[in-house]
Amino acid sequence: MRFINDHLPPYELTYDDVFMVPSHSEVGSRMSVDLRTEDATGTTIPLIVANMTAVAGRRMAETIARRGGLAIIPQDVPADIAAETIGKVKRAHLVFDTPITVKPHHTAGYVRHLLPKRAHGAAVVIDPEDSRPIGLVTARDLEGVDNFAQVNRLMSRELTTLPDNIDPREAFHKLSSASRRLAPVVSDDGALVGILTRPAALRASLYTPAVDADNKLRVGAAIGINGDVTGRAKALVEAGADVLVIDTAHGHQETMIQAIKKVKAVDLGVPLVAGNIVTPDGVRDLANAGADIIKVGVGPGAMCTTRMQTGVGRPQFSAVLECAAAARELGAHVWADGGVKHPRDVALALAAGASNVMIGSWFAGTYESPGDIFFDADGRMYKESFGMASHRAVESRNSETEAFEKARREIFEEGISSAKIYLQPGRGGVEDLVDSIISGVRSSFTYAGAATIAQFRERAVVGVQSAAGFAEGEPRASR
Repeated sequence: MRFINDHLPPYELTYDDVFMVPSHSEVGSRMSVDLRTEDATGTTIPLIVANMTAVAGRRMAETIARRGGLAIIPQDVPADIAAETIGKVKRAHLVFDTPITVKPHHTAGYVRHLLPKRAHGAAVVIDPEDSRPIGLVTARDLEGVDNFAQVNRLMSRELTTLPDNIDPREAFHKLSSASRRLAPVVSDDGALVGILTRPAALRASLYTPAVDADNKLRVGAAIGINGDVTGRAKALVEAGADVLVIDTAHGHQETMIQAIKKVKAVDLGVPLVAGNIVTPDGVRDLANAGADIIKVGVGPGAMCTTRMQTGVGRPQFSAVLECAAAARELGAHVWADGGVKHPRDVALALAAGASNVMIGSWFAGTYESPGDIFFDADGRMYKESFGMASHRAVESRNSETEAFEKARREIFEEGISSAKIYLQPGRGGVEDLVDSIISGVRSSFTYAGAATIAQFRERAVVGVQSAAGFAEGEPRASR
């Protein structure tokens, strides 16, 4: 990446402060762009779901991995639950979504609670004796229905099913011909394998799943810097974690360095990520301790109040640019963590040198995030997100701590404990967001004449703009 006229500004830059200019391109199509990363995490698109309790759970992890990204299970999740979650992700199908299943005797109220867990908004009704699909229930079937009505009175019994060896293109045509939005997928003996929608059939031809050596979906997990660091790290890798993240708000500290050395010494055979930092010195110290990837970002996250409370942090574009350069000198990589609001920000982070871009609150407002659905006074759906150093997170993290010590810790907190993240009507799934982000990133690559992330990093030409320059590029409603 270079600045226009090779002029590096004397002040720090956020993503909003910069823009990219088009260059001569021989990349004929955005579909010619290869977004596989080179940091050994196995991602085929450069997106990481942040290890936030309100964002990264099982549904999110398997959905993002099907499209080539990676989710990091939060460190606050107990080790046994994290291991169970990793196991479920590993057992998930590479193409078909894990279905919501209900039985004929279940009530409409029970189904209403489950449907928002998936973007497709349908539950498969299974036979209580052999678990074969016998019907479907959708949100439309529940309209105006009493909560105590039973599923067997509401379900659609005219099922179109798909065989589990079907090609996605063929599945799309079969669903279209039958005027079906989705269908259960079954094995040769009729057992339920998954569910496939028309958009998912299309996406299966556009994305490559992030898979391990056994052709199972990839998933990462986070640990803290205190307690039995190596014990938790070993347990998570034994459960199947493909990436380990040693995470704390202030990553450039001796406790972090010692934690990295301890985990590195047991040689678990997976990439080791550590952070967060914002300076080249931080990169060098963590990389020299054994980190393969350094997480960059202090204060840019939507739920983070660190900069306002402490004055500590750094504008994210400048932090990623300098830290990535330092990491390359050591054969390490960086993840850009936080500050992403638009697809352009992901592209700019990659131009600055990031190998992957970590997103938190933006993904919190999706069906696949762990939180429950709420409705505001206008009937709009939202989920709640919160910072991992907020009162809410600190209280949960210290739930088993002695009362006096717990109260002492809760005095010192940063971050927002509750924020409404609205689901976009009709496009509330994380895959809808991924489509939007990756479409924008692929187009950015074609504007730069780059077919790979490495080429994009070399060819991107960036300029600095005023606030008015940024506003000029924003869409405006017609008057």
